Amino acid sequence: QVQLVESGGGSVETGGSLRLSCVASGDTTSNYCMAWFRQAPGKEREGVATISQSGVKSFDSNYAGAVKGRFIIIQDNRKKTTYLQMNNLQPEDTAMYFCAFKTGSFCTFASSFRSWGQGTQVTVSS
Repeated sequence: QVQLVESGGGSVETGGSLRLSCVASGDTTSNYCMAWFRQAPGKEREGVATISQSGVKSFDSNYAGAVKGRFIIIQDNRKKTTYLQMNNLQPEDTAMYFCAFKTGSFCTFASSFRSWGQGTQVTVSS
């Protein structure tokens, strides 16, 4: 079982930046996929970014169109931490952000992630 704890959320103005962190503990592996999702009030949960690694291969990352070019997902295996660097934040980025974990290096936003964090709130004011 993998436990995830997010942090780093907060309130910023339009154009600002935040870096979210997701620390994993428990039975992590070298063949995995990590993801960030978000859910705004009254809206469906949506995928933001994924990052995966299989063995010693390089990381493979993917982004939702709405954040591509503004957000960067970074994995630090030594710290078992996944970061989401969010730049040029916009009011539509306001949401609760969750990180998620699954075994296996192939994943999409529709994959079955078996571990989820409790979420961290991001609020962007105009």
